Amino acid sequence: MARRFFALMMAVALAWPAAALAVQPDEIMPDPAQEARARALSREIRCMVCQNQSIDDSDASLARDLRLLVRERIAKGDSDREVRDFLVARYGEFVLLKPPFELHTLLLWLLPPLVLIGGGLALWRRGRERARVALASGDRPPPLTPEEEARLETLLAEPASGAGGDDGKITKD
Repeated sequence: MARRFFALMMAVALAWPAAALAVQPDEIMPDPAQEARARALSREIRCMVCQNQSIDDSDASLARDLRLLVRERIAKGDSDREVRDFLVARYGEFVLLKPPFELHTLLLWLLPPLVLIGGGLALWRRGRERARVALASGDRPPPLTPEEEARLETLLAEPASGAGGDDGKITKD
């Protein structure tokens, strides 16, 4: 019973930080529709301090400033696109967690799948080459020695019924 309680407490302790978001109560907009827009935009904007987190998840003071800026622009009546464009103009495309698919970001989007495909092809080609070399070299076990052949002949000539007290097991000499 104590083990179950301990496991439950560990699960709650590990899950607790994931449930907490960085958005503070004083940042939340009174209009639920605008707040939903602000949260959606905040998940698309990179924290310039953390760099692998959105400003919605980051506790950094710069992330808080960006969240407030996003909410301020939404309160002024800017569309989502206008807010994104404003942030890109101010901080560059790096501020977007998901950069747009354009000519100058083509390498960024295509390099990971190309590397995976290239690695898969290299592994497949290496496997085929190893199989070809193994077949060409005739990888076969070495031939039996005369003593091993004599022992095999003896074993094959013995009756399989187990007569003579032999239980059919092969033993080493």
